[in-house]
Amino acid sequence: MIKIGLIQQSNTADVQANLAKLTANIRDCAAKGAQLIVLQELHNSLYFCQTENTNHFDSAENIPGPSTQLFGALAGELGVVLVVSLFEKRAAGLYHNTAAVIEKDGSIAGKYRKMHIPDDPSYYEKFYFASGDLGFRPVQTSLGKLGILVCWDQWYPEAARLVSLAGADLLIYPTAIGWDASDTEAEKERQKNAWITVQRGHAVANGLPVIAVNRVGHESDPSGQTQGIRFWGNSFAAGPQGEILGEASSEAEENLLVEIDPERSETVRRWWPFLRDRRIDAYGDLTRRFVD
Repeated sequence: MIKIGLIQQSNTADVQANLAKLTANIRDCAAKGAQLIVLQELHNSLYFCQTENTNHFDSAENIPGPSTQLFGALAGELGVVLVVSLFEKRAAGLYHNTAAVIEKDGSIAGKYRKMHIPDDPSYYEKFYFASGDLGFRPVQTSLGKLGILVCWDQWYPEAARLVSLAGADLLIYPTAIGWDASDTEAEKERQKNAWITVQRGHAVANGLPVIAVNRVGHESDPSGQTQGIRFWGNSFAAGPQGEILGEASSEAEENLLVEIDPERSETVRRWWPFLRDRRIDAYGDLTRRFVD
């Protein structure tokens, strides 16, 4: 069994306070036996993509850089594998939304650059991030091959399938998603349930566990044009048949600990041989924008 810690946290404008809280939460998860600890999307700061502001580029950093050094030292001290989510400065004028995987010896095992970049009200990510160019490749670690995808990627079955075909042992989604204040309660429930359902579907379709870690709490819109975002939390883990292994609340910060059985995926894939029965000869149109 592998014990996994999911850190669901609220953030403020004080980066050092956020990092101090993350450090305490990582220590808490490790003390409770977590071997793999996953952090939410862009966890060092507020979710700055609610507006388009060039000053935010000042907070981007190289990988390796200050954050990978900080979290690398922590991973090495505690003997855990960490999945962190950073605003990467690759070069002048070229930035990515990047997840880095820190091995338990503190080294960088690999990274994934977010491939699907949204551009919607309150989620103006295309202003900040270039699309990823590392493909859908899992990161090899001492705990197996981690299929890292990020937030908006979670709505695309193609992403989950491709990283699964490349040998991922589990799917991991650092996330920052929430409600608009103008949404009705019924609409909020539909959105949250859709988010959970689609990722459980990826677990089922690929016979792999899914780990989804969202932030929680309200973050105001600096422009004052909207009422901000209330991130809906609900971080969860699902098994290879979509079964819920653990789920956090919609309102509170929480360190969620779950256990997964790496061998169960092999058993489930023998029962439900979806990979065997794929009609790869008939899927050519998937590379087209639309089939007329």
